[in-house]
Amino acid sequence: MEAVAEGLWALAEHHEQRREIGKAVKCLEAICQSPVSFLPIVEIKTRLRVAALLLKHSHNVNHAKAHLERSQLLLKSIPSCFELKCRAYSLLSQCYHLVGAIPSQKQILNKGVELTALSGDGFAGGLWSCNFNSQLANALIIEGDYNGSILSLQQGFSCAVEMCYPELQMFFATSILHVRVMQWDSTSLVEESVNRCNFIWESIEPDKRQHCLGLLFYHELLQLFYLLRICDYKTAAQRIDKLDAAMKSDMERMQQIRELTNELDVLNRSLSRSDLNYKDRTALAEKQTKLEERLSNYTGTNLTGKASLEPAYFGNVKRAWPDKLELAPPPIDGEWLPKSAVYALVDLMVVVFSRPKGLFKECQKRIQSGLQTIQEELLQLGITDRVKEVELQHSAIWMAGVYLMLLMQFLENKVAIDLTRTEFVEAQEALVQMRNWFVRFPTILQACESTIEMLRGQYAHSVGCYSEAAFHFLEASKLTQSKSTQAMSQIYAAVSFICIGDAESSAKAVDLIGPVLGVIDSFVGVREKTCALYTYGFLLMRQQNLQEARVRLASGLQTTHTYLGNLQLVSQYLTVLGNLALALHDTGQAREILRSALTLSKKLYDIPTQNWVLSNLTALYQQSGEKGSEMENLEYQRRKIEDLQQRLATARSSVHHNELIEKVKLQVQQLNEHDMKRAIAGPSKSIDLDIPESVGLLTPQPMPSSARLMDQDIGRLRKRKV
Repeated sequence: MEAVAEGLWALAEHHEQRREIGKAVKCLEAICQSPVSFLPIVEIKTRLRVAALLLKHSHNVNHAKAHLERSQLLLKSIPSCFELKCRAYSLLSQCYHLVGAIPSQKQILNKGVELTALSGDGFAGGLWSCNFNSQLANALIIEGDYNGSILSLQQGFSCAVEMCYPELQMFFATSILHVRVMQWDSTSLVEESVNRCNFIWESIEPDKRQHCLGLLFYHELLQLFYLLRICDYKTAAQRIDKLDAAMKSDMERMQQIRELTNELDVLNRSLSRSDLNYKDRTALAEKQTKLEERLSNYTGTNLTGKASLEPAYFGNVKRAWPDKLELAPPPIDGEWLPKSAVYALVDLMVVVFSRPKGLFKECQKRIQSGLQTIQEELLQLGITDRVKEVELQHSAIWMAGVYLMLLMQFLENKVAIDLTRTEFVEAQEALVQMRNWFVRFPTILQACESTIEMLRGQYAHSVGCYSEAAFHFLEASKLTQSKSTQAMSQIYAAVSFICIGDAESSAKAVDLIGPVLGVIDSFVGVREKTCALYTYGFLLMRQQNLQEARVRLASGLQTTHTYLGNLQLVSQYLTVLGNLALALHDTGQAREILRSALTLSKKLYDIPTQNWVLSNLTALYQQSGEKGSEMENLEYQRRKIEDLQQRLATARSSVHHNELIEKVKLQVQQLNEHDMKRAIAGPSKSIDLDIPESVGLLTPQPMPSSARLMDQDIGRLRKRKV
């Protein structure tokens, strides 16, 4: 019977090579369903092979799980077979992960850890131990057990140290950094992890580092998240350049591989012709050998080698080798995200870094590239225009969550850019897209609800609907557990209340900004501090406390300029300070400050801020008696006001305007308990990219010029319609 089994195995391999997966599975299942019994070891190997095929080429996870559970039962009666037991545990763990059975996954992984601890099977045993600990860490993260996850990763790291395997040490050190960044309960612990990763990475020989592309992206992106979080933009710029160069280099390499592969396919078809003479066949065979060598040099693999039995890591099971960025060797064979998601994330990082600097053309190019990549991947997962959360294949939920979260990040940045550039209608469209995606995938995108409310508030504020803006900002603060997001929401709401201008609203602004200022030094980085100081200075101006406002605003401007480089926020700081200088009759300083503010707002295509600056310049020229400059400035301001009025009218006439600003939370269809558990198995909780946002405070609308500068308080500047 062994000969029969070997024959069916060979036939199954033949069908797999021809991509006839159904036939391959039938050959293998013929062994499992045979009325004549095969040896247990034969049945175990066959069932493992069937499970691997199903996981790699289909969504039939439950069928694969049934084969693996049967294999596990058979293996219990066999005292040896360490390798087969490890493979069964590993594959079964991935099945449990894909169906959302996390307790069962942890149980099977703990068995694997115990097995490797008892086996003492040298280097191979160490690799399996690392595999089980890395999967266990991921399962614990899904349950929010950060400390347990770090403990498992540290055990894997210790094993890699014992094996004297620097690349594997780097895998675990970087994974620990990832958890630290997600948890971020101690900046010192995050910094310690950052330094350890840098030390290990530098200890790997340069020629070996070149073959660790997955680790390079994983390491650099996590370092970048850390640097953006602590607002070290100067070092972050170097990291982004390095990532971008690595991405472009790999894309060129993959293009070369595709061209060589196509050329080799054509040559192989020519060699298959039966009418070739000896001379031509010999020449083609030599050319074939050379092409295979060149292709091997690009891929770093032997073309005749067999693929690992293990499918890809954690649900990423349907992609070929070129689409993977492996982090560790088999049997771990792990990856953080698919290559397309990593490349989209690099584009997103360029956007996040470039947007505050006003590099909008580059941002738009990257947003378009990222959105196109994500849409293609979503289509491959079966997510078309009408598909909803409950209709997803369970094995597609985790990966859908990755791409949907990236999609929302790109759209969020697009809304912010469009609002800065006074493109209200385009901002509406992107925000409506975000809303529609959230309504269709409310559980997977649960973390985005607060962001959508925040953006609704920013849109409402941009078009002068301050009461509605304050409502949405406050709703955003209720929908998140992030202290940073809560603080930013309260800061934005305070600005909207200030702009309403009455005594009651000013009191609400004081109530909001006071508690934030009380804990401002507890935040990581300076983003919250700079926005809070701007808003507090705003409020002090409204209360006519000009000297104190000047001190606060000058401090905030210096911090913003030094650490953030957010041009929109800098231009707004300068505009308020210019207004203050005018109120204090310091026309020389006011002129210099306001000209700088106007230059920046022009670079950003920020028409409301331009109008605000122009209204201040008109008042300056009136105060200085510069009639010619005043008339010229008024004419330029008139054109800008007309432009803004037209944009506002177009936005307000849109069918989306009222539904975006109305004081109502997003309404989504509540899932039943079964569907809720099903969707939670793989959504955003396990995909915390932790990308810091850097949104500038939205600028005010101008008021007509007035000779009495003290009348130009902040509330009236922003409240009055142009």
